[in-house]
Amino acid sequence: MGTVRVGVDGIAVTVPAGATLLDAVRAAGLDLPALCHDDRLTPAGSCRACLVRAGGAVVAACVTPADEDTHVEVAGEELLALRRAAVELTVSALPPRALEGGPEASELARVCHALGIVPETAQAEGGRGRDDSHPYVHLDRDLCIACGRCVRMCAEVQGTFALTLTGRGADTVVTPGTGGAWLDSDCVACGGCVDTCPTGALTEPGLPVGAPRGDLTRTRTTCGYCGVGCALEVLTRDEQVTAVLPCHDGPVNRGHACVKGRFAHGFVRSPDRLTRPLVRRRGRLEPVSWAEALEFAAHGLRAAVAAGGPDAVAAISSARATNEENYLVQKFMRVVIGTNNVDNCSRLCHSPSAAGLTASFGLPGGTDVFDEAELADCLLVVGANPAEAHPVVGARLLQRTLRGARLIVADPRTVGLAGYADVHLRPRPGTNVALFHGLAHVLLAEGLVDEDFLRRRAAGLPELTALLAGYPPDRVAAITGVPAGDLVAAARLYGRAERPAIFYGLGVTEHLHGTDGVRALANLAILRGAAGTGRGYGLSPLRGQNNVQGASDMGALPDVLPGYQPVADAAARERAARAWGAPVPERPGLRIPEMFAAARSGTLRALWVIGEDVCATDPDADRVAAALTACPLVLCNELFLSDTARRADVVFPVASWLEKDGTFVNFDRRFQRVRPALPPPGEAVTDFAVVHALAAALGADLGCRTPADALAECGRVVPMFAGLSHERLDREGAVPWPCPDPGAPGEAALYRERFATPDGRARLASVPYLPPGEEPDDRYPLVLVTGRRWAHYNSGSMTRRGGNLRLDGVDLLDLNPGDAARYGVRDGEPVAVESRHGRAELTARLTGQMAPGQVFCAFHFPSSGVNTLTSGHADTVTSCPEYKVTAVRLIPG
Repeated sequence: MGTVRVGVDGIAVTVPAGATLLDAVRAAGLDLPALCHDDRLTPAGSCRACLVRAGGAVVAACVTPADEDTHVEVAGEELLALRRAAVELTVSALPPRALEGGPEASELARVCHALGIVPETAQAEGGRGRDDSHPYVHLDRDLCIACGRCVRMCAEVQGTFALTLTGRGADTVVTPGTGGAWLDSDCVACGGCVDTCPTGALTEPGLPVGAPRGDLTRTRTTCGYCGVGCALEVLTRDEQVTAVLPCHDGPVNRGHACVKGRFAHGFVRSPDRLTRPLVRRRGRLEPVSWAEALEFAAHGLRAAVAAGGPDAVAAISSARATNEENYLVQKFMRVVIGTNNVDNCSRLCHSPSAAGLTASFGLPGGTDVFDEAELADCLLVVGANPAEAHPVVGARLLQRTLRGARLIVADPRTVGLAGYADVHLRPRPGTNVALFHGLAHVLLAEGLVDEDFLRRRAAGLPELTALLAGYPPDRVAAITGVPAGDLVAAARLYGRAERPAIFYGLGVTEHLHGTDGVRALANLAILRGAAGTGRGYGLSPLRGQNNVQGASDMGALPDVLPGYQPVADAAARERAARAWGAPVPERPGLRIPEMFAAARSGTLRALWVIGEDVCATDPDADRVAAALTACPLVLCNELFLSDTARRADVVFPVASWLEKDGTFVNFDRRFQRVRPALPPPGEAVTDFAVVHALAAALGADLGCRTPADALAECGRVVPMFAGLSHERLDREGAVPWPCPDPGAPGEAALYRERFATPDGRARLASVPYLPPGEEPDDRYPLVLVTGRRWAHYNSGSMTRRGGNLRLDGVDLLDLNPGDAARYGVRDGEPVAVESRHGRAELTARLTGQMAPGQVFCAFHFPSSGVNTLTSGHADTVTSCPEYKVTAVRLIPG
């Protein structure tokens, strides 16, 4: 990129080409106010607070490029007077409270203090009013200086375009673009406007401008909501969360956040938190001591093993728990109980990713870290709505699109990024494999493939070529409903890109043939030579839960040990046995659906559910509840008395992500530290402590006294994690796996030398399109797709306990207006949804985002019964449920 040399008040500095004079001044170590400037935003040059002299002219430093050998004058008295006058003019239009609280009150107050501007300069009467309608963002119009930073933050970083400046002259003020109350606007409460506001016009209620912060404790941690892995700073006082702020050096979020990570922390001190162990006696859960609860659980586990052997016990570990906790759970099951019956919720979402990516490339993770997407010139986003489910990733993908990258979205709904797409493909739910084969057909037919890469580094091309002959655009259009012209246009955009990137979500995996979908999608990256070459991003799954990648990495799966080492591999078992001092069972264990079936049949006699409300989130929920009722012993680790916990025999109260020590792995394979900002409430403890205590109650010692010890032991079991440690992560921040060497960086981009398959080649998959498990018919004429909405997370147990309910408090069913008219459903009115499996009660919302014949709802309100609708159909390879295709009918309320 190059550099330029600049002289700043006689100090020689070197800055990157394209830098501004403001960058040069700061590189020289000099302070220069810039009230309209934020390094994350395009410069505006409107406040005139950064005036300097360059080339004989007085210019705004923030918008003036730094040219070679430019000489910049900053400290002259005349320049100081000009800057002071510009700021005084701004301050004169504000009321006195704008400078109350001293220089710590706001950026404006600090600038005034530095320039010698006295508080009395602010003399305006105010009276423009406030908007406190929103639970997380409050507006004091009298403090707005119309700098535009919040508007640019909303547009350029978040990509929501919810704010604008209205009025003229001194009456100009920020306002929601809708013109009404902030609560009713398009704001998604990322908090970016609050962070960038220099005056305190925009604040969050828990952290008012001018409040003393010297007594706040600051703890850096990693967000415990989705799998993006945002770095956050938690501010606490008196064991209460005051605020959660995004870290500007966060490797993925870069100073940004979403409504969940930033604001949805009210659950931590909710009166509903479980604070004492509970044991079922005489049909009721009653508070008991930890000693009683552990003895009850240990007695039940001994009885289960005595009656049915070790395989009569199973555990569902947690994608919300830390890596160290998941490692300890699977070790407990294999060493203390003697079974491989351990699984985690990746079974319900991204197990097809692990299987498909491993089959295609050799490892069960994305091919590159997210930073590489900044260089992509074409983005293919498939079966995902990152604007709502992964807002920080969605915002960065939108930024890349607005800067010129071509965008292809493949999703049945017109949501989020689809509004910015060059091509939006809307396949019928369940037809992904045909869609991907259609795209691959065009790539081959038009010579848009990397023949050299395919010859040297891929296998299976002849078989795939033969298969793809049967998927010309016209046939694919008939199967998927996607017009042939759109299919060809999308394939050409992807095929002609220099650096294409693929991101996908649960719309690819949660199908009867989800693993085939992942493999068919991976074919596109292989055909283009976009993985393992540096000429493209490859592809990456957008993980739903905060540690769904890490839970699987740690071996909380029935058929693999930590690091995805097969339990059938004698060498892997021996390596683990040496580290654990105990033999490892060789027969693969039960998957989650098989656990429930075994409980219903009577062969599973004890089930430990850790941090998952399986009655709310698993498919065919009535049969899940029946399994828990049939199982003689159900243990549950939970924050709240969920539907699952209500059916348990023992409930252990546990810590939340804000109260834990350990690590998470985010969606692009980066290990990051998790640190406790608060102590758990009452008698609650970490899952790590519960596993240790239950092992001790059974007379076993798991070792690994601390989470740091557990990660270190995992590194001895798994060579590709050997270079990781808490100490290293504390020092470096984030490290991707594989990382076998403590003295070398982890592998951000995989497969540069060879793929991790036996012969080192990527595998093209010749899998035929097969129809979904359910099809609509005359009795059930509509297809239901389930997913997430922006304000909530999973079963809603955390996000429904706080202000997010004011943002999204109704469980909605989205449907096309034509379907609504056809079935007599009115907007905003109750509607019952029935499937072959169950019934749910929702509220209708008519929207053009839905294609005719399809309806959509979330699963954040368990009382609605959405997951009673979903079927028992599951991916034929991994048993991942087919959440995305359920035939339903509507009954108006």
